[in-house]
Amino acid sequence: MAQDSVDFSSHYQFWMQKLSVWEHASTLETQQDTCLHLPRFQEFLRQMYEVLKELNSSTIIERFPTIGQLLAKTCWNPFILAFDESQKILIWCLCCLINKEPQNSEESKLNSWTRGLLSQILSAFRFDTKEVDLFIQSLGYTPEDYCPGLLKNMVLSLVSELRENHLNGFNTQRRKKISLPTSAVVCLWLRHLPSLEKATLHLFEKLISSERNFLRRIEYFLKDSLLPEAACHPAIFRIVDEMFRYVLLETDGAPEVLAAIQVFTQCFVEALEKKNKQLKFTLKTYFPYASPSLVMVLLQHPKEIPQELWLQTLKHISEMLREIVEDQTHRSYGGPFECWFLFIHFGGWADIAAEQLVMSETESSEALLWLLAFSYSPRDGSLQRAQTMVELKAALIHLKKLFRSPTLSAKDLQAVAAESPDRDPRPALCQQLSRRLLLNFLLWAPGGHAIAWEVITLVAPTDEITHEIIGFLDQTLYRWDHLCEEAPRSRKLARELLAELHASSTSQLKVGRGCRDQDP
Repeated sequence: MAQDSVDFSSHYQFWMQKLSVWEHASTLETQQDTCLHLPRFQEFLRQMYEVLKELNSSTIIERFPTIGQLLAKTCWNPFILAFDESQKILIWCLCCLINKEPQNSEESKLNSWTRGLLSQILSAFRFDTKEVDLFIQSLGYTPEDYCPGLLKNMVLSLVSELRENHLNGFNTQRRKKISLPTSAVVCLWLRHLPSLEKATLHLFEKLISSERNFLRRIEYFLKDSLLPEAACHPAIFRIVDEMFRYVLLETDGAPEVLAAIQVFTQCFVEALEKKNKQLKFTLKTYFPYASPSLVMVLLQHPKEIPQELWLQTLKHISEMLREIVEDQTHRSYGGPFECWFLFIHFGGWADIAAEQLVMSETESSEALLWLLAFSYSPRDGSLQRAQTMVELKAALIHLKKLFRSPTLSAKDLQAVAAESPDRDPRPALCQQLSRRLLLNFLLWAPGGHAIAWEVITLVAPTDEITHEIIGFLDQTLYRWDHLCEEAPRSRKLARELLAELHASSTSQLKVGRGCRDQDP
């Protein structure tokens, strides 16, 4: 006991400083530092418990006035909570602060505060019944009849599986998998991180294995994986989000990964709203290194905002992002990449910005152009991004002149996205963004429908651009469905173009495979 007390006291300030750094820093190096120190910090928690269990709550507060801050910072760190037995030891430490017979208002407040932290952890983690019984009665909670229900569910699943196998002649390809309650899966993932990592990697394999996954199919894979629902717990969200970040960096921002992140976030937000009418965890717990006000704005679903206010919201998002990205005083929220990584979680706003640029007559184009340029190339400096905006503005002015034109020709519109022999080649980013504006023009301009297919065949000379256009049309239809957008003519055209391009792409792929099969 004496040695534990000496070790605990000597290490106390060190870990208090570490927790403060981990709470406020936003770099990957800090997260790596957190993971590196997790075993040592767990040992520190053990020493803390050995000291605290010998003292009453009043003595604890008297000897360690800032222990509440230390425990609170620990409770809000998902890396610590997800590591080994740290969450269990943390609960033991918190129980030491509870005074069974409070003598004054201060002790009652301490009890209430401690019970709040314990309630947060208990609502998210599941423990063995014997462990829970040690302290659950003193907190006033009713133990869940959890394990018998889980066992019953597993047995019923196995019986159904065996019956199905018997009827199908043990055809393993048609087996029913064992289904577990989401709470059991979350419990497993929180207590055994490799299983969570394996489930996430299995999801990535599904998303990548198919030649072309449309967003509806991505959404199905995501919901079937249970990851969006499980991510309502911040520790799981942060781990899955970090894995998405890694894949995004490894694939250099592949469109398929960007789409998966966007759909994952959408499913996660839906699960969060369904599970908690009032958030159990603060948004800072999910996005600890982002501006809270920016997160609040991005979390607003466009469907909940009147369309006449979309431009105002987009302008606000653009101004907030631009201030953080270009103003050196906001480094606490990370650099351009961190802001971009947050923004792409809610990438639907960038798609709406491109749409509004073509359709709107107001003077908000500067903010929207910046938002569009940043969303597609976050690493560009201010000068390079300004040049991109100049190119896009020229294309936009050309499109707006033609928007109400009674007669349109494919050649007129081809000039927006195609290269001209009279000038230097444009950067690939400018070409891609110009195509995005052009495609929105074709869907919304009164005269765009008649020449849409001709224009697309002119501006899509390669398979890569064809796949880009297929992705745009699929994403647009998916977004319109979620927004309940009433645009029958535009929706009909988008579906026809998507079906035609997909059929053309599939037939070319089959021809290519046939040629390869005939090669000696």
